[in-house]
Amino acid sequence: MKIRIDVDGHPVIATLDDTAAARDFAKLLPLSLTLTDYARIERIADLPKKLSTQGAPAGITPDAGDLTYYAPWGNLAIFVEGRDYAHGLVRLGRVESGLPALRRPTPLQARIERIDK
Repeated sequence: MKIRIDVDGHPVIATLDDTAAARDFAKLLPLSLTLTDYARIERIADLPKKLSTQGAPAGITPDAGDLTYYAPWGNLAIFVEGRDYAHGLVRLGRVESGLPALRRPTPLQARIERIDK
């Protein structure tokens, strides 16, 4: 499933994976969030509810552009740079275009919507 993240008027296009966590995330859409900086490599926001982690690995090594869910905190984390392995991190999908819009100073206002079903 493709999604559009409107970041302060700048479009970011991403594709969600076919996983339990990504399907749970898709059910929350449309969603308006304020993204803040975390450690200069992530843009994070709290989600209104916890997502399923059924079938997910214990963690991942994220790359720039990975759209993820950090299960211990219950938040969305979009990586603007890669990092080492993180336990509890679940990949939701991948940014295909527009990543520079997320590299700007935070806070960023984001509206996330499905492009197709």
